[in-house]
Amino acid sequence: MSYGLRVFFVGGLMSYRALFNWLSPWILIPSFLVAPLFQILLFTYVGRAAGLESDRFYVIGNAIQYAAIPCLFAMGNTIGGERWQQTLPLILGTPAPRIPLFLGRALPVVGNGFVVAAVALVVGSAILGVRVPLGAVAPIALATAVSALSCTGLGLVNAALGLRVREVAVLSNVIFGVLLVFCGVNVAVGDLPGWMQPISNALPLTHGIEAARRLADGVAFGGVTGLLGTELAIGAAYMALGYGLLRFFETMSRRHATLERA
Repeated sequence: MSYGLRVFFVGGLMSYRALFNWLSPWILIPSFLVAPLFQILLFTYVGRAAGLESDRFYVIGNAIQYAAIPCLFAMGNTIGGERWQQTLPLILGTPAPRIPLFLGRALPVVGNGFVVAAVALVVGSAILGVRVPLGAVAPIALATAVSALSCTGLGLVNAALGLRVREVAVLSNVIFGVLLVFCGVNVAVGDLPGWMQPISNALPLTHGIEAARRLADGVAFGGVTGLLGTELAIGAAYMALGYGLLRFFETMSRRHATLERA
């Protein structure tokens, strides 16, 4: 048990730190903290010009959705980065248990996604003068954390596909765009075309964003537990799918004696 916990916590932390071993930490500020503010401002002013939703609608939607940047890219690079640094065979050749080995890498990513979304929420709200009830602050923070956790599950699927595609960054950008369009970020899910809504409800972030908006509108926490429970269930499903794909592709790589089948 202690060995598995070390792999989960220490291994996950070391893997996450290795993603940025060649970067100055200051480079993360424009990527993780400044870029989401421009997305928030863009869609908020578009919404104002069109006379559609309130500023709060766009701030909450875009801030939480931007958690997908670390959740997708960092998780994708846990495989793509190892391949690029030629350490992937060592990772997959280790006898370490696979659940803590792979899922431990997700833990720092969840924290990163939460911080990105939380900072975007706070700063975006301050810039645009958005106010929420004081009692809703903690529940919205919880909804943001749940959303980051759920999106990291999708990031694990992205990481698994890194064993079969040459460039996970391109795939991450595509998935990010899908989440932006389908998850009710700037257009309420109920206003989307009928064929889009089932897809929206099967994606992470959709229910977490809706829960955060309802909390900001004054709904009690008990009124959004169903939404948060659904968000967690979706995240768990993607996490299980990602882990299953990782094991399947690992088995295929062993069978074909290669990790370069992209």
